[in-house]
Amino acid sequence: MHIVIMGCGRVGSALAQTLEQQGHTVAVVDQDPTAFRRLGSGFGGRRVTGVGYDQDTLREAGIEEAGAFAAVSSGDNSNIIAARVAREMFGIENVAARIYDPRRAEVYQRLGIPTVATVRWTADQMLRRLLPSGAEPLWRDPTGGVQLAEVHASTMWVGQRISRLQEETGVRVAFLTRLGEAILPTSQTVLQEGDLVHVMMRTDDVEKVEASFAEGPEEGGH
Repeated sequence: MHIVIMGCGRVGSALAQTLEQQGHTVAVVDQDPTAFRRLGSGFGGRRVTGVGYDQDTLREAGIEEAGAFAAVSSGDNSNIIAARVAREMFGIENVAARIYDPRRAEVYQRLGIPTVATVRWTADQMLRRLLPSGAEPLWRDPTGGVQLAEVHASTMWVGQRISRLQEETGVRVAFLTRLGEAILPTSQTVLQEGDLVHVMMRTDDVEKVEASFAEGPEEGGH
């Protein structure tokens, strides 16, 4: 996948290097050309000097071929504008914006832009939003038979109750991460866009669970 990153600070450079090591092609955009020094001489991706929400700059970075976009500059407003341009102008589905003010997170979430607040920052969180596929194991019991994992849920599950998700996929939902906060759902909790779903499941069932989460609810269900 080709991925465009706006911002070449500590987070952006680390993200770029990690993604490139995973075999993706990467372009990094920053207004300050000296910032690219953080990437090191071994970085093989594009370095594009410019404003990350300028459409011509994004085109130079290969946004039209990109599968994901990360806005991790030092400015909240710049990040959210760039994320919206990537999603609304170029149709990029996997978009994530880093923010410094967690109070703004809910506003951005309503705009359909997943956000990662700096105080809760982990590179893993950003990677999971850019490459949202399958299950990411978090814990296994000593026998290896049961595991806790974050599973990517299709947007077709948005609006459905946890009870239906559990019934149709065979998992137990342990907790949700919503707007950067962990919550313990009840059977009546309704999944919202941007929720990260953490489930307990049998290790033997991982492929089946991944498929059920990806395909959405069964037609005619309740």
